[in-house]
Amino acid sequence: MTTDAAPEPTVRADAAREADVPDDAGRRPGVKGPRPPEVVAARRELITLVAADLISNLGSRISVIAIPWLVLTTTGSPAKMGIVAAAEFLPYMLSSSLATPWADRFGVRRTSIFVDAASAAAMAVVAMTPFLGFWALVALVAVAGGLRGIGDRVKHVMFRPAAQRAGVELIRLTSAYDGLARGVTLFGAVIGGLLIDWVGVTRAIWIDAGSFALCALLVGVLVRPPAADAPAAPRESYFRALRTGFAYLRTDRVLLAMLLVVSALNMMAAANTAVWIPVWIRDVLGDPAGFGLVLGVFGAGALLGNVAFTMFGPRLPRTLVFAVGAALSGAPRLLTMAVTDHLVVVLVVTFLSGIGIAAVNPLLGAALYERVPDALQTRVLGIAGSLAFVGLPVGALLGGWSVAALGLKPALLVMAVVCAALTVGPLLAGPLRAGRSRPRSAPAV
Repeated sequence: MTTDAAPEPTVRADAAREADVPDDAGRRPGVKGPRPPEVVAARRELITLVAADLISNLGSRISVIAIPWLVLTTTGSPAKMGIVAAAEFLPYMLSSSLATPWADRFGVRRTSIFVDAASAAAMAVVAMTPFLGFWALVALVAVAGGLRGIGDRVKHVMFRPAAQRAGVELIRLTSAYDGLARGVTLFGAVIGGLLIDWVGVTRAIWIDAGSFALCALLVGVLVRPPAADAPAAPRESYFRALRTGFAYLRTDRVLLAMLLVVSALNMMAAANTAVWIPVWIRDVLGDPAGFGLVLGVFGAGALLGNVAFTMFGPRLPRTLVFAVGAALSGAPRLLTMAVTDHLVVVLVVTFLSGIGIAAVNPLLGAALYERVPDALQTRVLGIAGSLAFVGLPVGALLGGWSVAALGLKPALLVMAVVCAALTVGPLLAGPLRAGRSRPRSAPAV
């Protein structure tokens, strides 16, 4: 079910629509004075939720380095490293969407506490797997990946009501969170490597287990949203609940177009990181330090872009910013590596691409929070996460195949064109160009 397209609302229209929401100072419009106690409490809960999610991400970044190193040191097999990586990623992606009806039934706060506590237990046992064997490690990593998938989703669902009660604009929240998450990703791997060197691989994994336990404690003690923030999910069967989430997303053509673009960007980013950049560095520079430099410059651009977007993003036209960000962040990097061997040129374009990507995830996150009804948030956000991440394994395979079949430079040229078509096409020809098309309610299934 769709509705007629309407022009994209301006900031004034959004403000009028949400006139009952406190302003950025935590006060109702036209009211001066100190922030009400409930707003202060809501801000504390929002900060706690974001902190818990970032701590979980930091622990996961450590384990991303530590677990493959554990496999390599205990088995000596690169192939088994790949098996363990796949064992974690596939359950993560599946649970992000398939477990969400149960989270709705159980409650997102209780689900968050439970899965973080269970993740802590799973990672604690992983730290002991040198004594349990390889396949026990694979099973435990798969369990941990599945738990983390649903845990990440339910924390994000709790962001929206806390932000609204705290008077924080959703677009500012998603932008600030994206910048912090990128910072954690950028520095988490470095911290993981240092911890392995300082305390050993098993103790590094114990630290990851501790990070999950801390998250469960923070949410359990400090996050207590009002009952109105956790509307009861309708009593429906598991499969009907799942179908409702898929049906809603299918009818919201704007969200679907944005998700297709993000999935395409993730696919190209995975191929770029796993294959194209390393091969380009090897062929052009012959120095692996250049690989880290390229990734670091992209991360620096993304962080700078996040700061700028957090400050100015709410005043900018969202559709235009999303389209420009998507166009800048993908194809130009590939085209530059295809046509030049000058590292400085590649670094400049990579930095600009990092700035471009900074707006994409926050705008998608804000659109999901604003367009999806409260009762469907858990399901739809989970399905959206799975759709966005599905491009990652495909991209790694695509990168290797394209270089093997075409050679690096021809592959980069072809994929630059493909990337431009996949990231710009849906925005030019799709519903984002015509305006908003928002389902009025959950569709019948």
